[in-house]
Amino acid sequence: MDIRDLIGEATEYDKKQSLEVKKPKSWLKSVSAFANTFGGKLIFGVRDDDVIIGLENAREDAEIISETIKNRMNPIPKFKLSFETVEGKALIIVEVMTGDETPYYYSGEGQLVAFVRLGNESVPANPMQLRELVIRGSGQSYDSLPSRFKFEDMAFTKLRSVYKQRTGKSFEETDFESFGLVDHNGNLTNAGALLADESPVRHSRVFCTRWNGLSKASGLMDAIDDEEYSGGLVSLYQDGLNFIMRHNRKAWRKTPTHRIEYPDYPQRAVMEGLVNALIHRDYMIVGSEVHIDIFDDRLEIYSPGGMVDGSTLEGRDLRNISSQRRNPVLADVFSRLQLMKHRGGGFKKILEDYDFQEHMTEALMPKFMAEHKDFLLTLYNLNYVEGKDDA
Repeated sequence: MDIRDLIGEATEYDKKQSLEVKKPKSWLKSVSAFANTFGGKLIFGVRDDDVIIGLENAREDAEIISETIKNRMNPIPKFKLSFETVEGKALIIVEVMTGDETPYYYSGEGQLVAFVRLGNESVPANPMQLRELVIRGSGQSYDSLPSRFKFEDMAFTKLRSVYKQRTGKSFEETDFESFGLVDHNGNLTNAGALLADESPVRHSRVFCTRWNGLSKASGLMDAIDDEEYSGGLVSLYQDGLNFIMRHNRKAWRKTPTHRIEYPDYPQRAVMEGLVNALIHRDYMIVGSEVHIDIFDDRLEIYSPGGMVDGSTLEGRDLRNISSQRRNPVLADVFSRLQLMKHRGGGFKKILEDYDFQEHMTEALMPKFMAEHKDFLLTLYNLNYVEGKDDA
């Protein structure tokens, strides 16, 4: 029996040989973790090695499961109970939906504990994860919340100058509140802190490296060029783009009337990938930054934080994925700066930019990898020839 036949498209699941009535925490922690993260299914009547054991009285167990969830979970998550019969043995499948009222706590033994998924285990949320759950449950985004920094201590000359350059309009004092950089009480928001000239958010930095060869350990000289950038997001975007374009070489060929250039990486795809990494990253993940790694044959842009809804990209149509904004205030500001489209669709734009390149092949199409805490975009060098010395 393939367990996938039971869980369908669910990526998160746990198996229980039987219902432990006297130890509800042993399985309710999975219910809490599923509701707090990306949903999942809990299967009763299956051993850890996938052997079907079955339940002696599935109907009675289902009633206990339902009542225990209602009595021991706070708030009560959305869930569905279903029965399956495999090899003549009865199973119960509890499908837990991703919740909007996070954190979902297990209540028992005189304590409230919120669980999250770590690998294939349900573990207590650490303080940072718990804070993220509280923010999500409040219906607010991280970038809209007040920061611990003072507005009067910050300068925004880069934001003002780029706004004037790209729109022809002056950035007015009233725009700080209308753009969401300060709240109605005059407090600097997290978006404002991230856009200030000397951003105090240290983990918003960008690390850039041009590696020598095809990996990060290629020989005597590992890196040809590297930079570490800090500051506001507008500067980080410009500095990161300049670093990439500095190493974005161009092949060319002559025609009777002019010269046609073929860049290693299409500029629109580069710009879209970089702005997405900065705007859609998860700034609540401390200790991890945006990384730009350029190799002979590819460019990788890594950002902390996977898809907003926790989904993966496997088997999905990348050209038709609806846009979800983790940081709507930042996305709105960059849209006003005309550095990104308000409606999103970044995957499609990147793929289409490669579609129109003369040397394009299916093997060179950009790759997107999304996991719970990581996102990686790989753009392939359209001019790379294997065996050629590109150093």
